[in-house]
Amino acid sequence: MLMLSFLEAVAVQAWQLGFIGFLLMATPVWAQVPSAAPGGFEAQPPPPAVPPSTQLEQDYRVPALQRNVQGNLWVGSWQGLAQIDPNTGRVLSRINLPNRLIGALAEDRVGRIWVGTYQGLQRVDPRSNEITAQNFALPSNRVLSLLVDNRGYLWVGSDRGLALISPDQGLLMTTLQDLPGISANAMALDAFGQLWVGTLEGLVQIDTASALILRRVVDLPGSTVQAMTRSPEGDLWIGTPGGLLVVDSLSGQVQRSVTEFRGRNVTAVSFDRLGNLWVGTSDGLFVVNRYNGAVLRSIPGLPSSRVLAISPDTGNKVWVGTSEGLGWVSLTTGVARSSQAFSRP
Repeated sequence: MLMLSFLEAVAVQAWQLGFIGFLLMATPVWAQVPSAAPGGFEAQPPPPAVPPSTQLEQDYRVPALQRNVQGNLWVGSWQGLAQIDPNTGRVLSRINLPNRLIGALAEDRVGRIWVGTYQGLQRVDPRSNEITAQNFALPSNRVLSLLVDNRGYLWVGSDRGLALISPDQGLLMTTLQDLPGISANAMALDAFGQLWVGTLEGLVQIDTASALILRRVVDLPGSTVQAMTRSPEGDLWIGTPGGLLVVDSLSGQVQRSVTEFRGRNVTAVSFDRLGNLWVGTSDGLFVVNRYNGAVLRSIPGLPSSRVLAISPDTGNKVWVGTSEGLGWVSLTTGVARSSQAFSRP
């Protein structure tokens, strides 16, 4: 136990100094629920949950959507976490989390749902709808983005850097706190499985095997990257407060700035199975031709014009998280509707 305590102390000091690639394979920092953490460590107590308030009760924003392997949709909102049938919109389950301010969702290789909140990270077993692990030892507990890489490891983006987690063993493997641009707002994998991170100052490419920085891309129009996806051709489509950019993932060079979105605040981007790009902005949702950047149509009728998340091809619909709730667009008629279960009455 003396040796274990020493390793814990060293690990904490390493986080504070911001060492890159510091492995904690011998020091689990996960609190298994409901039992104690593995390896005989005492589970770290979670930070106190944000108490309910009138302001939170009335906040219907939906920042995260995740389609699971069964085709159902997980909805991460500031009202909590729920699973719905995307064909009918029926709520299948609601999960009681320590903190309901959700910023990101991801599904791992065995179907577990990872939930990034503003007070840490939880792992949910969809078979029991129970939290099976929690983590409050990240570079920051304000989780903004989540991504499972080609090896099955989970990357956690926070407002103070990155963490790499082994989802099966429950180990925090690596932290990268001196991330250029600090805040890991969005993430995507390129065709070679390397990680691209959108930050406050541009793009950073990370080697997923070593967690070392391979490349930086700065001086982007709009500077801050707040949304990112990979096209069928392998290019990165980037949403910034100043527009929509296309970046070559091999060279890191900006190929073009999409004319129709110059000066617009692009907040969400996602390709559907037909290769059309859905672009969410602070002032509407648009379908875009990826070859020439032309807007094919705009989508009225959502709960709010401020789009936060997009999940295409889910239950013959495109589901859209907005600042005022959840909506969907019929792929048959193109008409948008609000989900009554996740929108302001």
